[in-house]
Amino acid sequence: MIGIGFSGLSNLQKRILSAIVLIIIAVVLTSLGGFAFGILACAIGLSVFYEWQLISFQRSTSVTRGLAWVCLICVMVVLLFTQDVLTMISVLVGGAALVAAIGGRANGYWPAFGLFYAGFPAIALTLLRGDTGDGFAAILFLFAVVWATDIFAFFNGRALGGPKLAPRFSPNKTWSGAIGGAAAGVAAGVGFAAFITPAGSVSVPLIALLLSIIAQIGDLGESWVKRRFGIKDSGQLIPGHGGVMDRVDGLVAAAALLYVIGAILVTPETPYDILF
Repeated sequence: MIGIGFSGLSNLQKRILSAIVLIIIAVVLTSLGGFAFGILACAIGLSVFYEWQLISFQRSTSVTRGLAWVCLICVMVVLLFTQDVLTMISVLVGGAALVAAIGGRANGYWPAFGLFYAGFPAIALTLLRGDTGDGFAAILFLFAVVWATDIFAFFNGRALGGPKLAPRFSPNKTWSGAIGGAAAGVAAGVGFAAFITPAGSVSVPLIALLLSIIAQIGDLGESWVKRRFGIKDSGQLIPGHGGVMDRVDGLVAAAALLYVIGAILVTPETPYDILF
């Protein structure tokens, strides 16, 4: 468990140490690719859905909750053992539709949306990684943009303060943090792409900016969900950060966007070609 050995540290120290541990795990499993990276993607999806149901399933019946879990596990099994795009998306969409239909308007929509919110980014990460060096580079590019955005938004917002970004969704986020995070995300993305290949796509700065913006929107969206249900943290699995959703809300949104852009402009089989 990540929390072992973290007692007695300040919240900022816990936040930094937790981030280091998670970065090491993520980079190692990404470098291994294949089944190992599939495990990482599944762990993210299952953890996000676990916390989602803790937050939003209060009105859902046990049948709806159980069905949602069965559908997500089916998605994760398919993800681990096939790279077929249509199969994975079909299982996910079919499962979400089934949960919504059986749960009904009163208690099925939140579980159905949570299923898609947890499942699609896990699929997107897996398809972005693939089995090639370009896929590995694409995931590292994604990490670089999102992590730089998150880190600099946090510290820039703390240092400069100023007008709030969206107080209805998140009372602590500021425009200074959002702008600083976006600038850092673009710089990290462009710098990483230039390191990988000086002749990379000229669209890299724009893609990095879009990913940084959507990562921050994902963060705000998760904050809105928590506020709607009166929850401060999505969980307590990660010291200094709260739950897994609190740590990967921007990553899952950015991963989904990067895959969609690559799938539309290049091909669903090799979406990472849009970068390198």
